[in-house]
Amino acid sequence: MTTPARLGSATLPADLAARWRARSLASIWLRASDWDHPTVEHMAYAVAIGDDPRDSAWNLGQARGEIGVGIEETIDDVACLYGALGPHHPPPTVLRALCAGWADAQAGAVVAGSCRDPESGLPTRQYLAVRIGEACASLTPGRLVVVDVAAGDVLPSVRIARSAAVGEALVSTYGAGHPMAALGGGVFAVLVRGEQDPVDLVPLLRREIDRRVGAEPLRSATRCPVRIRSVDVPRSPADAADLISRLARS
Repeated sequence: MTTPARLGSATLPADLAARWRARSLASIWLRASDWDHPTVEHMAYAVAIGDDPRDSAWNLGQARGEIGVGIEETIDDVACLYGALGPHHPPPTVLRALCAGWADAQAGAVVAGSCRDPESGLPTRQYLAVRIGEACASLTPGRLVVVDVAAGDVLPSVRIARSAAVGEALVSTYGAGHPMAALGGGVFAVLVRGEQDPVDLVPLLRREIDRRVGAEPLRSATRCPVRIRSVDVPRSPADAADLISRLARS
């Protein structure tokens, strides 16, 4: 019979983070690629050593809110952290800090709404460059899935309809929690982080795009087949900005 670990016991932060992740993904977390984030490591460290985790909880809540994770899933995830130590529950002060960080991200999202591409409804490439820069600091920065649907010059009205169709296909395939953007000129990209292989969803993404552009005039305005490739995330924010510039069409 094992004895549940005490809060602030000698549990190694890395071991606690691994058990937290496994518990969350097995029960309440919707997308494995969204879970990993530097704030997770900070939160696990604070809890493992018995430090005050409120600041870490606030940062974690903000990070979850920024990628579109709901408040219920965010709270349940932290409950999995404490549950990984035994029959423990998150203290009310920790939950308040977590929710405050999440709410701050929601307030920021309202301001960031103007940073969206009006044709596709996706964020702009400047937004994606920032998110890729953040991912550079992670041990598993992930990959960019790059989609090119351009097929020559098209009428503005057709281009707008095509962009909207591709934006819907990306959100439908990867979910709103994945940072994604319209890069311009019929090129789009989505950041896939963590252990999830971006290639796994490419067939589904291709089907989602084909279904939405199957009728004229979108069919003739869309590359056939759609070009989809994956690119490693650079290791520095400066290189991330350069990558976005190279991928984008002026």
